[in-house]
Amino acid sequence: MSFAIGVTLFAVALLLSVAWHECGHMWAAQATGMKVRRYFVGFGPTIWSTRRGETEYGIKALPLGGFCDIAGMTPHEELAWDEKDRAMYKQKAWKRLVVLFAGPAQNFILGFVLIIIVGLTFGLPNLDPGPTPARVAETQCVPATSTIVDGERKDAPCAAGTGPAEVAGLLPGDDIVAINGQPVGQASDLTPVIRESTGPVALTVDRDGQRLELTMTPEPTTVTVNKSDGTTETQTYNMVGIAYDVPPGMIQYGVIDIVPGAFAFTGDLIVETWNALLSLPSKIGDLWTAVTGGERALDTPVSVYGASVLGGQAVERGLWDMFWMLLISINFFLGLFNLVPLLPLDGGHMAIVGYEKGRDTVRRWFGRAPGGAVDYYKLLPITYAAVVVMAGFMVLTLTADIVNPINPW
Repeated sequence: MSFAIGVTLFAVALLLSVAWHECGHMWAAQATGMKVRRYFVGFGPTIWSTRRGETEYGIKALPLGGFCDIAGMTPHEELAWDEKDRAMYKQKAWKRLVVLFAGPAQNFILGFVLIIIVGLTFGLPNLDPGPTPARVAETQCVPATSTIVDGERKDAPCAAGTGPAEVAGLLPGDDIVAINGQPVGQASDLTPVIRESTGPVALTVDRDGQRLELTMTPEPTTVTVNKSDGTTETQTYNMVGIAYDVPPGMIQYGVIDIVPGAFAFTGDLIVETWNALLSLPSKIGDLWTAVTGGERALDTPVSVYGASVLGGQAVERGLWDMFWMLLISINFFLGLFNLVPLLPLDGGHMAIVGYEKGRDTVRRWFGRAPGGAVDYYKLLPITYAAVVVMAGFMVLTLTADIVNPINPW
């Protein structure tokens, strides 16, 4: 039951996010003197509508998004007598840009507000933890064997106090500054030396400002990984039983520091989202592999359906912080994706406004009158191509979510 509730809640939250996006366009258009004919949530047959002033508001049968109908978005629309001077394409460039940017801006604003709420309630993920320092958090015994199933590691029993690191005298809080005479900057500098060692290793340790020289002898452990395809992989390597002081995965905030923390997190999230957006073309192969029976990589994109399922699974497991972070990530992705300079996205319309403004500026330098509005019909081939590519990507992602869903658990 909780899974179904989670899926429903997440789907509704996504629908409201799109409706909020369209509110940005509507409010900006109304504020700059343009005429908004209709604002609807959903598509298809109208379930309910009402008219307030010159705008019709309503809900349609198919909850697949929403739209805001602004008079004269292109010069090819048929305009009523009271719309000709208020047509969007006739307005100053700054007004058009404000209206076009207002939609993505709403997604960013919603995401930021949710970040503050989540930060105060649960804390925020540490998106840029940096490398793990070579600082000892605790010492452990080394199991002779370990098995990894579905990402969970199960170690064979071992006697406490027998781990090489503990026997050598390492204590929690020790900073390892060198191994076998080679300087150490982070934990990853130690791992290959320890794993490939054939005998004792010498450590230089900083303990409260005092340098100590310690020696420990790594012990072998055999790790067996049970893969999802039914095969197993076994590897034996050396370990010494050190758990490092890993940077926290979540950062807790109070009322005073949440706003600067939210701004910092937002900046990191925008960078991560932008990088994910740029990597979309490279994910086509991974999605195809998932559809044709291969493993589904955790970093592959998900459809609205797939995101809703993940939201439902998060609620089922009581992970409300993950539920809201997933919604936040999607809002930032929607905001940035809509700024891509391709029609029919907001960014494509913004690019046309920028072109018209730049062209008219150059014409004015040469004493020439401004040029006319860009002919959208001439851009139809590019628009259709973009729509086909985006639709194909959406179908591929949806198919992968149905036949081979992501399993982050």
